[in-house]
Amino acid sequence: MTETTVWNWGSLLVAMPELFLALSGLVLLVMGAFLKREGSTIMSWAVLSMFAVTMFVLLHMDWDRATAFSGHFVMDRYSGYMKLLVLIGLCGSLLLSIRTLALENMARFEYPLLVLLAGLGMMVMLSANSFLSVYVGLELQSLSLYVLAALRRDHVRASEAGLKYFVLGALASGLLLFGISLVYGYVGSIGFEAIGKTLTELHTEGTVAPGAIIGMVFILVGIAFKISAVPFHMWTPDVYEGAPIPVTAFFAIVPKVAALGLLMRILFDPFEALMPDWQQVIWALSAASMTFAAFAGLTQGNIKRLLAYSSIGNVGYALIGVVAGTSSGAGAVILYLTIYMIMTAAAFGVIMMLRRNDMAVERIADFAGLSRSNPALAYALAIMMFSMSGIPPLAGFFGKLIIFQAAIESGFYVLAVLGVLTSVVAAYYYLRVIKVMFFDEAGDPFDQQPTFVKKAVVAFCTVFVLAFVFIPDTLLQTSRAAASALFAVAGGS
Repeated sequence: MTETTVWNWGSLLVAMPELFLALSGLVLLVMGAFLKREGSTIMSWAVLSMFAVTMFVLLHMDWDRATAFSGHFVMDRYSGYMKLLVLIGLCGSLLLSIRTLALENMARFEYPLLVLLAGLGMMVMLSANSFLSVYVGLELQSLSLYVLAALRRDHVRASEAGLKYFVLGALASGLLLFGISLVYGYVGSIGFEAIGKTLTELHTEGTVAPGAIIGMVFILVGIAFKISAVPFHMWTPDVYEGAPIPVTAFFAIVPKVAALGLLMRILFDPFEALMPDWQQVIWALSAASMTFAAFAGLTQGNIKRLLAYSSIGNVGYALIGVVAGTSSGAGAVILYLTIYMIMTAAAFGVIMMLRRNDMAVERIADFAGLSRSNPALAYALAIMMFSMSGIPPLAGFFGKLIIFQAAIESGFYVLAVLGVLTSVVAAYYYLRVIKVMFFDEAGDPFDQQPTFVKKAVVAFCTVFVLAFVFIPDTLLQTSRAAASALFAVAGGS
């Protein structure tokens, strides 16, 4: 595969979407300082406009592989598709939050700006071609998320969530840096291409690379914190429950997509030669995440904690495709992340529209009778719950089916069977939400609020989940084409 390396002005062209977002963030920061609190809605729509322009720029770029900034930054079909997916998720989460921010007394111009900065970090992560750019992008995203979790300063649980997230996130960053230092000490480079070349040569010679393997494990542990894979998930339920619901929705919709995209970039590019070693680690993370989330979610009474365990379980299912170690497995992960993001956006969209006595409804028991007071929302949420549990012919079923197929093709039968069994267990807590909405006695009526934008987002996501049965091949081929860019460089399957 041909590759172009550019410097100077050429580097700026390769990184045009990121540079545009960075400059937009600086301009909007100054504008927000003048608008202050009254400019929250204006700022949100301005950030949405910046995301739309960034998508336009991205779609009109050349997606053939090109590196920039002395090889630290790469643009290819894989990063292009994943960035587009992240930008769609950023737009969806911000659209859902605009009205809710005012209702939650969080209408500050800083919120959309922090979302923009987090999105910028995610895009840098997805184009990382060295561990220097990995760390810069990951920390830009993480620091923005820490502040977002604690943005509601007058709320004890939000402050606690932000503190927990920050402390455990700092620990994860330390482990990641330690792993990077070990790899650098062994290989002598932090560039993905140099690391991959050295490890491939050692693998060809039959030489064991213990320093690189240990460093790789520490790097995987650091990223496992970011994607909340068991046993590094402990922050997720508390942060999801304690953070304001617009922040929780954002956490659930976008960051995991970017972090899993980064994980695949690292495993299939510099560490491709160590596949037999990292497959064991990812296998354990996947099995533990699916099993723990399936059983821990059974006892949850808070819808945000329930969706936190759901996200942990979904990370476990996505990691099955990573374990497969093939282009088709990576394509299955990309497709699964696309479906997961849309299902999660719709679920949180419905939850954010439900308020009682001017307060967000968070207890599952409070959803009782929703089918009679607002049948449209009840059926939309029911469709998402059925899809998340893997009921055919909804999108969630095809996502899991393709993931399990990739595992079986690579010979990981035990992991595929475990995924099926945990899906059956997890179906209970999804179906319990449906049972409460349709069969329990109705409580006090929900508040009525003008939520045209939220309804439009939920309607779009619901149509996608229902109509996915007609388009699985198209999206699967697109996802596999994006994934093939990783293997064309690594020389993988």
